[in-house]
Amino acid sequence: ISHFPLSLFKPETAAVLKRTVEALMERGAIVRNLENLGERSLPYKISKHKERHKRGGYFLIDLEAPPSIVSPMMDHLGRDIDVIRRAFIKHPVAKAEECSGIIPASPEEKLTARKN
Repeated sequence: ISHFPLSLFKPETAAVLKRTVEALMERGAIVRNLENLGERSLPYKISKHKERHKRGGYFLIDLEAPPSIVSPMMDHLGRDIDVIRRAFIKHPVAKAEECSGIIPASPEEKLTARKN
């Protein structure tokens, strides 16, 4: 999750997101989705790059990547003057359950089954 200054709801926003996604992909990440969560008040005033911010744009980038890219990406985003705050949140990959289907009854079970 990244927070961007409110003033970046322009072509600059697209440039920041493009830089971020490209940096992720260069480090081996597979970007699944990019979602704009909208403009919000920040939970507290944040001073970053000699500016104070009260509001920002929130974006969620859903990705798969090795854990080794987290530290370099945090450094990369920390140096980006257009990023106020950044975070990586790990969520487990949901495994699809395999359908076992209907187990056929044996002939013996069919013969001994009581009819209601």
